[in-house]
Amino acid sequence: MTEWEKAQAGFLYDANYEPELIAMRKKCADLCWEFNLCRPSDTERQQELLRAILGEIKGSITITAPFYCDYGTNISVGENFYTNHNVTILDGAKVTFGDNVFIAPDCVFSTAGHPLDTEQRNRGLEIALPITVGNHVWIGTHVSVLPGVTIGSNTVIGAGSVVNRDIPDGVVAVGNPCRVLRAITEEDKKKYPVLD
Repeated sequence: MTEWEKAQAGFLYDANYEPELIAMRKKCADLCWEFNLCRPSDTERQQELLRAILGEIKGSITITAPFYCDYGTNISVGENFYTNHNVTILDGAKVTFGDNVFIAPDCVFSTAGHPLDTEQRNRGLEIALPITVGNHVWIGTHVSVLPGVTIGSNTVIGAGSVVNRDIPDGVVAVGNPCRVLRAITEEDKKKYPVLD
């Protein structure tokens, strides 16, 4: 089994010294560097680069530079996907975003974890566990989503949260560690003024 295959299967793998993985990360880093240097008005080139970086894109998306990821090929984004500035996705394992996902600035999605055992950690071993984000999700600024987490559809994650466990559908969740605050209700439609 290759180190990449180990990572995809959820086993400890050599993320730091395996030449194939280093080459994959360098290729992705070069593409991200090029994307991050695009003129903001050059949306055609941005889309071309995003299609070269990401594993799967369903429909139209907007990613605002700077943007960083490890491999890119493990990232799948749905229709109407949006990230604001400075989003990082560490995609040693699959990271899947549904439709209509909005991500505020300075967020991190990390499938990567390190062993508690110092010997294993010093050998360059890591674990990668998938992250899944449902449809119609809003993630506030400075949120960190940790390995193995699923965030349900129609959910809002409050700013500054550290999401270290699954979050269900249709809730507002906040904090460190992130916990469900309450369900989203029809009353939430009345929170902000609407000009007809």
